[in-house]
Amino acid sequence: MTHTLLAFLGACALIAASPGPSSVLIIRHSLRSRRAGFAAVLGNESGVFLWGLAAAFGLTGLLAASHLAYDIMRIVGAVVLVGFGVQAIRAARRDGLTGFTAAAEGAAGEEESGGGWRAYRAALTLNLANPKAAVFAMSFLPQFVPSGSPQLPTMVVLAAIWATFEIGFYGLYVWFVGRMRTVLGRAKVRRRLEQTSGGVMVALGIRMAVES
Repeated sequence: MTHTLLAFLGACALIAASPGPSSVLIIRHSLRSRRAGFAAVLGNESGVFLWGLAAAFGLTGLLAASHLAYDIMRIVGAVVLVGFGVQAIRAARRDGLTGFTAAAEGAAGEEESGGGWRAYRAALTLNLANPKAAVFAMSFLPQFVPSGSPQLPTMVVLAAIWATFEIGFYGLYVWFVGRMRTVLGRAKVRRRLEQTSGGVMVALGIRMAVES
């Protein structure tokens, strides 16, 4: 079991290190404040755990087996991703405070008005709207169930470990962006990062839409 767990954590590290729409969204929210960044991390990992539970109960197998259901989720996910990207690009064009990225002097006030909840909800929505996350959970978790172990409870535990590990991993992103706030918080730099992250999300959304 120890060897299996170490191999599982190594695989989790490789997964978390792979760039994707969730990491882009987490970095965007981290530019506004650490609280928003951590809220986005928790939202993303809530989605990871929910997909893990669905895989444990065999529900993601239904999605993988139904091409229509998969395509519907794929298009919805693409629309969500492009929508977030367009929001980032529009925010980069505004002067002063932006929708998702606030300057340091305005971050506290926005957090009090529910910015943390918006970050959590955005990250959760993005994760749950990605059918690849569901299919991946279905193919990933069963590989690490030791022979002779009960599959359902073991997969639930593995899903919890996976989500917890990524909270720590992406938490380092939030911490690093916070440490670089002096540089990254400059208006010109912030607008450039918004444009870049928005363009990346739009490109990823279009790619998701055209992939079969």
